[in-house]
Amino acid sequence: MQTEFRTVREQPTAVLRATLRRGEIRDWFDVAFPRVAGYLYRRGLVACGFPFSRDHLFPDGTYLVEAGFPVPVEIEGDGDVQPSSLPGGQVVVARHVGSYDDVADAYRAVDDWLKAEQAVRVGDAWEVYHGASGDRAGYCTEVIQPFRLVPVLSTSES
Repeated sequence: MQTEFRTVREQPTAVLRATLRRGEIRDWFDVAFPRVAGYLYRRGLVACGFPFSRDHLFPDGTYLVEAGFPVPVEIEGDGDVQPSSLPGGQVVVARHVGSYDDVADAYRAVDDWLKAEQAVRVGDAWEVYHGASGDRAGYCTEVIQPFRLVPVLSTSES
């Protein structure tokens, strides 16, 4: 699986948030993405990218999940849909094409790249979903992980 390095700008987003167990996340997307899209439509806003999700794992095994769309300007939000952002900076991207059940391959590719480049994660990764809903076998999922390089000490410094 190919990985690539990118430098990205901070991106405002419109998201729905929930605390979920791993097995609940995919079904929740069927609620989250349409609700955020409806919010944008009602306000005359157009998403400026594909749907995404970002998870933060808690010690109890639950995840704080944000799912939504990148937007051109920061939104105000309402009771459900909230403003958020994706971070800017250096990222490594792995692209997986096929069933989402195999997206772990993309995470392994990111891990391999980080190790090879002597880099460490900076915050949580996010996933960007390219593909028609209903055609899950043909989905393209990008796994995007912010990182920073670890300084390598020369032998004279150690």
